[in-house]
Amino acid sequence: MHIDETELSGTFRIVPERFEDERGHFWEAARHSRLTEETGLPFTVRQVNNSVSRRGTLRGVHCNDVPGDAGKLVTCVRGSILDFMVDLRTGSPTFGRHVMTRLDARDGIALYMPGSIGHAFLALEDDTCVNYLLAAEYVPGAMVDVDALDPELALPWGLTGPPVRSPKDAAAPSLAEVVASGRLPRHTPHEELIRP
Repeated sequence: MHIDETELSGTFRIVPERFEDERGHFWEAARHSRLTEETGLPFTVRQVNNSVSRRGTLRGVHCNDVPGDAGKLVTCVRGSILDFMVDLRTGSPTFGRHVMTRLDARDGIALYMPGSIGHAFLALEDDTCVNYLLAAEYVPGAMVDVDALDPELALPWGLTGPPVRSPKDAAAPSLAEVVASGRLPRHTPHEELIRP
């Protein structure tokens, strides 16, 4: 697998090496030692979540404000999504910027990000399933929501009509409102200090 840091510090795109034969194909989706070596941060799975979405479903933007860092590894295991990682860490040199990646069950590309990074995606097919390997268990009240359609974020969703959203996501505050609330996580350059 190839693990490359994106433009947002501490976030990584993982492209697996595929092996194909007459049976089909195989790839290694994650390996603890490689992830730790490449990111400089230990990653131990504490919870596994799956979401299944119909085409046009928009989930997010969500991040965590828990102490420590609830990192996650996100993979699309059925269907395809347009995925966004958004830097919501106050004090970060890339605050408010995003990285867009198409995740498709057919290629196995995954994203690894700290919980302090905002995450959102748009399902591009019916019955799309996204898998999340989480380094921390769910903590009620720790999730911070930002409106995925906030013009200040200007995420290029390419929508041709209104997306399907939960009432909570549709009512999420703007980035400016969340900044004013003081709930966003602070940027800590621990990634740069730990990595060789």
